[in-house]
Amino acid sequence: MHPSLSAPAAAPDATSSGASSATALPDFRCRPRAFLRALFDAAVRSAQPLHGMRAWLPPPPKGRTLVLGAGKAGGAMAQALEALWPADAPLSGLVITRYGHVPPRPAGLPQRIDVVQAAHPVPDAAGLAAAQRILDLTRGLTADDLVLCLISGGGSALLSLPCDGLTLADKQRINRALLDSGAPIGAMNCVRKHLSRIKGGRLAAACLPARVVTLGISDVPGDDVSVIASGPTVPDASSCAETLALLVRYGIDLPAGIGAALQAGMLETPKPGDPRFAGHAVHLIATPWQALAAAAEAARAAGLAAHLLSDEIEGEAREVGRVHAALARSVARRGQPFARPCVILSGGETSVTVRPRAPGVPAGRGGRAGEFCLGLAQALQGQGGVWALAADTDGIDGSEDNAGVFVDPNTLARAEAQGLRCAEHLARNDAWGFFAKLDDLLLTGPTYTNVNDFRALLIL
Repeated sequence: MHPSLSAPAAAPDATSSGASSATALPDFRCRPRAFLRALFDAAVRSAQPLHGMRAWLPPPPKGRTLVLGAGKAGGAMAQALEALWPADAPLSGLVITRYGHVPPRPAGLPQRIDVVQAAHPVPDAAGLAAAQRILDLTRGLTADDLVLCLISGGGSALLSLPCDGLTLADKQRINRALLDSGAPIGAMNCVRKHLSRIKGGRLAAACLPARVVTLGISDVPGDDVSVIASGPTVPDASSCAETLALLVRYGIDLPAGIGAALQAGMLETPKPGDPRFAGHAVHLIATPWQALAAAAEAARAAGLAAHLLSDEIEGEAREVGRVHAALARSVARRGQPFARPCVILSGGETSVTVRPRAPGVPAGRGGRAGEFCLGLAQALQGQGGVWALAADTDGIDGSEDNAGVFVDPNTLARAEAQGLRCAEHLARNDAWGFFAKLDDLLLTGPTYTNVNDFRALLIL
């Protein structure tokens, strides 16, 4: 954990919001799918920025307060700050969020922070221009000023400012290759940091001599703040040499000049112990564990045992699905290692390696949650008494319109009746095409937060 990092055990109001909703949860025996959706909603509700931000706000400074940030929760974080910051204290700045992820503005809440929308997961010109604006806003700061940085998952793509010698088109190509490679988020963001002029601590360094306070929403396994949005405000322990090794490992090509710059260590990031970070602070206002704990609390209040496996699960989504299926089958058949009925919860950030397609075969559609559910359904083999939901807490699974996918004991039978085969859809990474035809997609729209994967297995 970062030396100046603080994280609440539970966000203010998160516990009460989860418990108060639990009494109204659908009956898990009669309406298992609705019950799983209610658990997802409890998790998302606990991770809303307004619940956790108040406890970590510093007092207004002698000088001005500049707000900078990026991420899928950026719009909601900006509104939460505007609502909580003293009305008579100056506040201005710029935050970047994903297209369509700006929540409706509450009546009577003045807008003091500009919010720009840009593309995710592949950066675009709007994100590039906004990132340059953010860097420009750091000019002229003084020691009397405060910079509040609002950082959440998705910021790596949204806060895109390529290093010298790298074009936006280069960055887009590299980003697509990373997304398709199956690389874990830490590896992807190591590369992104070293190919940027603003990530990997460089934004905080540009804010000197002002004090920087980062308010973050974690979407990464282990809540490593140097990985969230590629750590624009914290020092980075990774190296140019590691970046080169990762690019070789995942077969990603670079322009010759950039490769040479990495080889020479010319694109190194600020490291731990750098005096430019002295006096800075980082606070996590929402985390994956907190969201899973809120879902577990809601389940227990409804009279169901809840077990949290981990909020740090990584790996190939389909394989993680198969492991979860093995656990669910053991519980359903033998009541081991957990007694029935129960719900099993997990989070983290799985990955999907996009398989080569045969000529003439259309590209598959879907994200990590869908691929997890394909692997899960295939391995469950219609096991009775098992229902599941896997979803992304930002409301978007990959780049599709669904947050996630449901699985039930009849999933394979219903698929077979329509001529759908799990193995064929897995071969072309087409989870969306499989589950859309079964009407098993969870559609929520943007949730305005992001604590990454949410998985719940209900076993009766």
